[in-house]
Amino acid sequence: MSLTIPIILGTVREGRQGLRAARFMMRRLTEAGHAAPLVDPAELQLPLLQRMYKEYPAGAAPEPLERLAQLYRRADAFVVVSAEYNHSIPPALSNTLDHFLEEYFWRPSGIVCYSAGRYGGVRAAMQLRAMLGELGTPSIPSLLPIPEIGKALDQEGHASDARLDQSATRFIAELVWYAEALRRQRAEGTPY
Repeated sequence: MSLTIPIILGTVREGRQGLRAARFMMRRLTEAGHAAPLVDPAELQLPLLQRMYKEYPAGAAPEPLERLAQLYRRADAFVVVSAEYNHSIPPALSNTLDHFLEEYFWRPSGIVCYSAGRYGGVRAAMQLRAMLGELGTPSIPSLLPIPEIGKALDQEGHASDARLDQSATRFIAELVWYAEALRRQRAEGTPY
């Protein structure tokens, strides 16, 4: 079953390494037969959150928010790609996520975290896990950490080590399992 799984990139920094991880996941999901559009905060240029998408009158939200709302409503799951900034998530990621709420409901998320160092961004992933649950897109149990991202992935997102590809295969299988299960349940109705 083909799914729509947006890849939400979390950084706008110059020379951002997260594009490597996002491209890696986009390619792996596409190869598995799924749609994996990139949600890039650098391209979206969202303002700092002053009001959520749902707080705009119908049809009055800025165009990037309307476009994201349409994509998120079609989504079956989300992959969130996060760096670790000061043991936390990047501010651009929080800003991108916080513009929406109901659009995330009843859809699982998977966390791909990375860092230049050996921990692969897992400290940020723990905070992100709590945030995603609160947004209504709980993360699957597995993470896909990418330590030393500059060595692990090239500019186009190709892995230098087969172990990362193997980990991604398991991670995607788990995310797809949750996405298909929740898709069936959404079709039958949600609690509210």
